[in-house]
Amino acid sequence: MHFNPYGGAAAELAAALVNMGPGAPPEAIEEMLRAHDYRPLGVVEPGHAAELLRWAERLRPVFTDDDLDRRVDAVNDLLALTASRPFVSRHDGRAPHLHFAHVGDPIVDRLRAYTAAGLAHVICQDHTRLGVCGRPGCGMVYVDTSRNGRRRFCALRCANRVYVAGHRSRQA
Repeated sequence: MHFNPYGGAAAELAAALVNMGPGAPPEAIEEMLRAHDYRPLGVVEPGHAAELLRWAERLRPVFTDDDLDRRVDAVNDLLALTASRPFVSRHDGRAPHLHFAHVGDPIVDRLRAYTAAGLAHVICQDHTRLGVCGRPGCGMVYVDTSRNGRRRFCALRCANRVYVAGHRSRQA
């Protein structure tokens, strides 16, 4: 599925932030942000990392709750907590694009606004594209960008484990 460029990338970054898990060090968060081409990056201090991981726990219910009304309420609560001031930005040689916090704002404020707005975009387009891995015990979240919208697992490895276990149990 082709999402709004802002919503898709921001929602995928939200999923990656949720999947960092508690206690992720600042360096791991910076690496994840680099992998998602988040700019301008800045430095993620230990205090920032702790705040971002607390924010990630607030993002998790948007992925894990299947009820649309509760998802909408959760996203609206997230949006209300951000310093959202939409404007068009041009930085780092990029084409004009939408920002929901000023580039000079602290990284925590920028990431809160970015991830909340991204999840809002996805919820408005197709809320069923947000999910949690179907492998028992996994708990990783994802944004389904597949063409048919039938993704059930966070990664191919989890899907293979479920399918192999199912095959083995049928053979026994």
